[in-house]
Amino acid sequence: MVEQLKTYGVITSEKVADVIESIDRALFVPDGNVPYYDSPMPIGYNVTISAPHMHATCLQLLEENLQPGMHALDVGSGTGYLTACFALMVGPQGCVVGVEHIPELVSSSIQNIQKGAAAPLLKEGSLSVHVGDGRLGWPEHAPYDAIHVGAAAPEIPQALVDQLKLGGRMVIPVGTIFQELKVIDKNLDGSLSIRDEISVRYVPLTSRDVQLQGV
Repeated sequence: MVEQLKTYGVITSEKVADVIESIDRALFVPDGNVPYYDSPMPIGYNVTISAPHMHATCLQLLEENLQPGMHALDVGSGTGYLTACFALMVGPQGCVVGVEHIPELVSSSIQNIQKGAAAPLLKEGSLSVHVGDGRLGWPEHAPYDAIHVGAAAPEIPQALVDQLKLGGRMVIPVGTIFQELKVIDKNLDGSLSIRDEISVRYVPLTSRDVQLQGV
């Protein structure tokens, strides 16, 4: 899978390649699915795990903000796959928080992480996953060097902007029918630089009740 993503030019960073090879996607994909196929897959509760090329894209966009010792927030952490990748990148001196509003997914994601390379970081506490409304972020460990949002927001949530560190970067899909993966850099003076990276298609960032209705 990694070699294929390298061939297509999706992965150009050796560090990102190493992390994706270290976190086995098969541990995070529901039984009956082909784990290394480059496609999103349903994980229940009207949610999907993103395709490997999207995970690789987000890791590369955030790589400079996932250096050892940095803080990262993963909103809509789902299976816990990307959360675990973040944790390997920032290491034991860093802090990674996953926030997911479906309690069952939080429980299963912790079990997934416990089976793989990020398990020691979960045990030591530098990696944690919580039940919560990701649109509100997780103020306890803010500010964050990196924020990733795994569902499409109709607009950029102010709470997440507020929790982004000066010099930090957020990657978030924004839009309803048409969505763009936006890269948001918080400059040292507090202003934002925003650019569109690629057109994407994500499930909506919404409330737990609306998500479970499939709306």
